[in-house]
Amino acid sequence: MPPVESLLILSTATLAGLTLVGGFAAWGWSGWLRLKTRELEAKPNNTAELPAIGQRIDLADLKERIRKLEAIAAGVDL
Repeated sequence: MPPVESLLILSTATLAGLTLVGGFAAWGWSGWLRLKTRELEAKPNNTAELPAIGQRIDLADLKERIRKLEAIAAGVDL
């Protein structure tokens, strides 16, 4: 078994390294959240809703995708 001093130094260095990595991860996460907040604030609010025709087209597209997925799950060739 290695000497106690070596284990103490190794564990202290490991703890310091993990603390450093955790600190950088938290700093990066905070910066990423600030960036996303600024992107959301800069986005104009008038594009939040699609016109009625666009919603119907999107709904028809989703229904077609569901129909195809159900056919694939049932083993039917399209």
